[in-house]
Amino acid sequence: MPTEGDDGDDKEPDWQMAPDSESTFPEHKEKRELLREVAEEIRARDESAEASQVAAFLYRVSDLYKPGEETSPAEIYLNMRHIMEIKAQGGLNRGREE
Repeated sequence: MPTEGDDGDDKEPDWQMAPDSESTFPEHKEKRELLREVAEEIRARDESAEASQVAAFLYRVSDLYKPGEETSPAEIYLNMRHIMEIKAQGGLNRGREE
């Protein structure tokens, strides 16, 4: 597999960045609520896009502790990575005429 600095592609496939795991997180209302409170505080203190992204990430992580939620750290990582890539490319509407 190519590594950074080789002549090949420098990007590692997503499946290597986020290890496959069968572990689950137990429901934990207090942790979920604390993560969401921190997310709201970050949004309230700073209205920047970066603060909003950090808050969204924390809110998404809180879903790990939500009853009945079927997500994993790997899924959250991939979802947030996808969002960051779209933002870096100028958003979903990039190239569309208004």
